[in-house]
Parts: sequence; structure tokens; C-alpha cells
Amino acid sequence: MIVEQIWTGNSYRNFNYLIVCPETGEAMAIDPLDHRKCLKRAQDKGWDITQVLNTHEHGDHTGGNTRMIEATGASLLAHHNAKDAIAGMDVGLGAGDVVSVGRTVEMLVMDTPGHTMSHVCLLSKTDQPALFCGDTLFNAGAGNCHGGGHPDELYQTFANQLDVLPDDTLIYPGHDYMINNLAFTLDREPDNQRAGELLNEIRDQDPNDPLVSTLALEREINTFLRLRSPTVISRLREVFPDMPQNADSRSVFLKLRELRNDW
Repeated sequence: MIVEQIWTGNSYRNFNYLIVCPETGEAMAIDPLDHRKCLKRAQDKGWDITQVLNTHEHGDHTGGNTRMIEATGASLLAHHNAKDAIAGMDVGLGAGDVVSVGRTVEMLVMDTPGHTMSHVCLLSKTDQPALFCGDTLFNAGAGNCHGGGHPDELYQTFANQLDVLPDDTLIYPGHDYMINNLAFTLDREPDNQRAGELLNEIRDQDPNDPLVSTLALEREINTFLRLRSPTVISRLREVFPDMPQNADSRSVFLKLRELRNDW
């Protein structure tokens, strides 16, 4: 499997992706907002885009669909409940479906509500899994729930689907928010040495060649995966004094998401 991460350079800081079968050159474009960059990259590499997949229905992920499909004739795939929100959808996806690209690439569909209620993530069926997580999981952060989602659903997605994946899972998010997210981690957990080191390492990184994290790294530096940290809990209790010292993970997650909304 070839993964081509495409930095849009726009104000939303989107990443677009091409997933390519190395044998056939067939490609799937994930959330190709910048259809021009995606099309040019495929043309330069000799790849044929045959599918477009939207992780969810927000315009900064679907906005390139029409031009991309006009140029390629690709099929459009998204969550089956997004059919009224994403025009021209050809294939509705549900949990456990498998999306194939060419002869060698298979991607497992995960139904991951929270950011919206019609959100999918894709998990590659490769020796080292790769997670294409849209706006659910970010590097060092979690998606917001302002645009049709729900924080409790997001917690359930994190706890029951994402946090059980293997440590070596590669993380490919829909946006580059890593610097701000690491700053939030350090605000909530100032003694997180790894987060501080990483923030210094990536301050000047080229977004065209960014760090690709793993779930193991996220478990070290992502506050939303550090719900049992004594520092995280004690700092939350300073803001929410009614929170018990042994607060459950769900309560910690929801309070973190609440704080992050206005941080």
C-alpha cells in the first residue's frame, strides 16, 4: 500500500490522502478538498483515481468531490447515514465493511461517531496498520463536536474503538493541529516531558513532510488518551472542584473536551 499525504496549505490546515495499490496504480482519494493538488499528484505518479471517500459530511472534506469526480469518473463512498448530506454518494458504508483499492489494498471501515454522527475511519489491513481518522483523532488531540456530533459518542469511539488498536498503528488525521494540541496537553499536564520535547522538535517542521505519529506516541502525548493521569485529573479538579479524585475516564474525557472548546 502506498500512502500519499497531501498538505493543502489552506487556512483549515487540511491533509488530503491518496491510497494506492502498487500493483495496479489504482488510487482512492480521501477527503480530496484540494482536488487540483490531488489530481496533479496522481498524474505525476501515473496513478488512476477510481474512488473518492469522505470520512464525514463537512464541507472542508467534501468540497472537492464534484471536480474530482468530473475529472476521473470515480465512485463516491461515505457513511451510509450521510446520503442526505453528501450529494452524489454511490456507496454507503457501515462498520465492518471492507473497501478495496486495486488488487492489494484492503481498508476496514470503522463507524466512529462523535465529531459528527456519520463519520467513518479507515484501518488498513496491513502488517503495520494505518488509521485514516478524519476529524475524530488528531495528532495530540480529538475532534470537536460542534457540527452535528456529540462528546459522549466521541468518548465511546475513543474508548471502545481507537484505544484498543495496536501501538504501532500509524495515525493519518484530516488536519494538522499538532502544535496547538501539544500546547493544550502541556496546559493540562505540564509534567508531560514527552509532549514538551515533541513540541520543540516539530515547531519548524515542513507540513509537506510532517511527523507521522503512532498510537503508542499518541498514548504518551494526547491528553484524550491519558484519562488516568493523576496530573490531568488533579488539574481538572482545579477547574471543576466537584470532580472526585478518582473520576472515571468518561467524566475526564468530557471535561477535557469542554475545556478544549474554549481554549
